[in-house]
Amino acid sequence: MMRSSGHNVTALDLAASGINSKQALEISHFSDYLSPLMEFMASLPDDKKVVLVGHSFGGLVISKAMETSPEKISVAVFHIALMPAPNINATTMYTKDLALATTLVRPFYLYSAEDISKEIVLSSKRYGLVRRVFIVAAENEHLKKEFQRLIIEKNPPDEVEEIEGSDHMTMMSKPQQLFTALPSNANNYSKRAVNPHIG
Repeated sequence: MMRSSGHNVTALDLAASGINSKQALEISHFSDYLSPLMEFMASLPDDKKVVLVGHSFGGLVISKAMETSPEKISVAVFHIALMPAPNINATTMYTKDLALATTLVRPFYLYSAEDISKEIVLSSKRYGLVRRVFIVAAENEHLKKEFQRLIIEKNPPDEVEEIEGSDHMTMMSKPQQLFTALPSNANNYSKRAVNPHIG
């Protein structure tokens, strides 16, 4: 839907995810897991900005990109995602998401809290520069609505949207509503956003 509407879309599979050929046991460090996104961000020309979208655990991933390359991001969309902050330890959020991680079909390397806290160090000067949107899924059974609201309360984003009747996989249960929310956010935050990116 995004491409047919004229958006440039780059959907990355992180290490040992989706069609990425690496196996879970080959990526012993969280930094290895992040490398496809970090390489993509480094490859962007200086005059291009992206809209990053992180789903679930992907919130930690786009947070790292926000800290590393804030000047290349128009807006970060946390789609029912973990949303750490400079004053919120990422590992606290990560441990709350372990139950979800263990339900995934493909083997998923569960990184140590120490490894994640070493990798996800956020600052107001960099991470804080990027505008943030949080998309709430009302019927999510993995990250309950109360937990999503707690994330929002502890680290208020610039905007909150709720997709009624959506479960954890909004892209499957309410694709049209998600499609509408993503371009709307891209257009609201920057006319220079040329590569909406699903993280």
